[in-house]
Amino acid sequence: MKEQINNPKPYWNPYICGIGLGLVLLATFLVMGRGIGASGAMTSVVATGVQTVSKSHAEANTFYMGYLGDGTVHPLKDWLVFEVLGVLIGGFISGRLAGRNKIKIEKGPLITNNRRFLFAFVGGIIMAFGTKLARGCTSGQALTGGAMMNVGSWLFMIALFAGAYAMAGFVKRLWI
Repeated sequence: MKEQINNPKPYWNPYICGIGLGLVLLATFLVMGRGIGASGAMTSVVATGVQTVSKSHAEANTFYMGYLGDGTVHPLKDWLVFEVLGVLIGGFISGRLAGRNKIKIEKGPLITNNRRFLFAFVGGIIMAFGTKLARGCTSGQALTGGAMMNVGSWLFMIALFAGAYAMAGFVKRLWI
């Protein structure tokens, strides 16, 4: 397996992957009656954690109760939780089959490991805040909202790409 990591298989064709993702999205609409997204799963996990630590706080908070429901169905049985687990497991299996599973820190030569972890943490916090502000994660907004021709989702994606493009020049120097 060590030789396979040194010579990993090439990446899949992105156009074929895009068609596959579109078919998965279509299947979720047909089978589940709604699109895909990951932030709902994370919120279900957080709401369950809050309920475990402080049931009275969770029950007093209408936001958490929206995910906890009336108690007849456990929030971790939501299909989005299984979707995210499937993405994690499928990603691991795909990486393993392609010989790309390796523990390493992706960074440029001008940045230390600690700064990379700090930037990743701060970026994650900003993305989490943006996810709640936008009322959905990138997959939910772009894929599901875009497929439904939601104007807000299209504006979100345009802003996301414009912001990434504008920031790329500043970040690029850290990776070269």
